Amino acid sequence: MASSVLGLNSDAIAAEGVTCARPELSERQSDDRLISELRTGAETAYETLIQRFQQPVYNLAYRLLNDPGDASDVVQEVFLKVFRNVGHFRRQSSLKTWIYRITVNEAHNQRRWFFRHRSREVGLEDSADKNRLVPDTGRSPFDHAFDREKHMLIEEAFSRINPLFREAVVLRDIEDLSYDEIAEVLQISLGTVKSRIMRGREALRQELTGRLQPEPSLRLAHE
Repeated sequence: MASSVLGLNSDAIAAEGVTCARPELSERQSDDRLISELRTGAETAYETLIQRFQQPVYNLAYRLLNDPGDASDVVQEVFLKVFRNVGHFRRQSSLKTWIYRITVNEAHNQRRWFFRHRSREVGLEDSADKNRLVPDTGRSPFDHAFDREKHMLIEEAFSRINPLFREAVVLRDIEDLSYDEIAEVLQISLGTVKSRIMRGREALRQELTGRLQPEPSLRLAHE
């Protein structure tokens, strides 16, 4: 369902802006308008939602699960839950924060399912991979700073640290959410957010010690 919207053309929206310029909406106003349209069942609203959030949701799920197939499954579940529950969204947080919270919860569910079904078959997704989303590896600053080999080492290190710490570090250092937004997404206190990020960063550094040698002009930042 979600992947079928990837090829939508936004030229018509751009063309409207040429003939009738309107003041740019704030993110909150844009969210409110989109939510109202979703609640009426407007098809274009569903398309807009998927165009806006499909790749970010996939990126987050992929970082948390380190598996493209599982991440794609999470994307499907996230949008199903958004579509079913948008009428109950109370707008106490931003739309992005609400969707990210659903994504984290679904990643938890997927991880629990995996540990209950360790004997599942592998290698059956090769033919389907052409139609799946792929990780957007060009978004974060560290993707530009490190070459592919070093990037893979970091991804592997992420997969080995405590999942609770990993999700906090991913939301902060890769998704660039504020501490307050992370607290809303994870439903934990601000102090716990800061603690998990600090411990996650330290765990990541320990995993990388001896495996990732900085270039002369490049150093891992210690905040």
